[in-house]
Amino acid sequence: MNMMPPNLPAGAGDRAWLKILARYRKPDRLRSAFELAVTVIPFAALWALSWAAVAYGQWWGLVLTIPAAGFLVRLFMIQHDCGHGSFFAHRHTDDWTGRAIGVLTLTPYDYWRRAHAAHHASAGNLDERGVGDITTLTVAEYQALSRWGKLRYRLYRHPGVMFGIGPAWLFLIQQRLPVGMMRSGLTPWVSTMATNLAIATIAVVLIWLVGLVPFLLVHLPIVIIAGAVGVWLFYVQHQFEDTHWADGDQWEFQQAALHGSSHYDLPGVLRWLTGNIGIHHVHHLSSKVPHYRLPEVLRDYPELRDVGRITIPDSLRCVKLVLWDESRRKLVSFREAHAPA
Repeated sequence: MNMMPPNLPAGAGDRAWLKILARYRKPDRLRSAFELAVTVIPFAALWALSWAAVAYGQWWGLVLTIPAAGFLVRLFMIQHDCGHGSFFAHRHTDDWTGRAIGVLTLTPYDYWRRAHAAHHASAGNLDERGVGDITTLTVAEYQALSRWGKLRYRLYRHPGVMFGIGPAWLFLIQQRLPVGMMRSGLTPWVSTMATNLAIATIAVVLIWLVGLVPFLLVHLPIVIIAGAVGVWLFYVQHQFEDTHWADGDQWEFQQAALHGSSHYDLPGVLRWLTGNIGIHHVHHLSSKVPHYRLPEVLRDYPELRDVGRITIPDSLRCVKLVLWDESRRKLVSFREAHAPA
């Protein structure tokens, strides 16, 4: 069976991409330090300005929590690079930078890094779902569920839960414990508990300085908005109609990376705020490429631009895609799952 998507540019699937992308893996450490500075400083400034406005009764200042959330998303993307060892390409520096950022993003770095590594090693593999990804059932698996099981899955995949309740639960509550790794050794526990302690310490200091209500009014919206954006990005990077899934014996890394991850083509400002994570197919091909070098790959290899490309309107239509149809080899909606193939 020919598994190559019909709209694939000639030759794009045949290249040895791991070898080709190796030359993009080396970061510029001064550039990395600059990227960190131009993310942390505006985030802190927007947070302080929003608090100052609220403290003086200028409620319009809460509008500043929106761009602050954007910079928090960007901080998470830098943490993400650190997790792959691609930001400074120095394990010790990357790890401690990631751990420090994890306190701001409410994401225990070492715990998250282990789960994310599992995601990269198994993305698109139907036999290895469930670690570091969004739960996705096949049509047959869904139809085999009880009525209560189907209701739970429908609730889980509902946009209000997926992008509203879900991110708040994940970042504020679930990540306070190493869920899924309770029996995976000491590291996940040390990571989550140390992060929790650091979060609590900073929160207590800020509440002492600015007051409980202003702290909550400013910080909670930032965290919730950034969390929702983060979950949305992760969702559309793999949950699009022509994504690629395969059984374990047919799964192949390059094929899964190139076609199981989207190129979320965002406007320039959003590309910058999201750390070019929309160029996700290239990132999965070579996770050691620093985020600021991903556009270089598209510039030098334009055949990759249209592979898995989705725009913002396209991504909005992806919300209804909830089940993998093994016969049609694509994601489908609940309604389409009941329609004849």
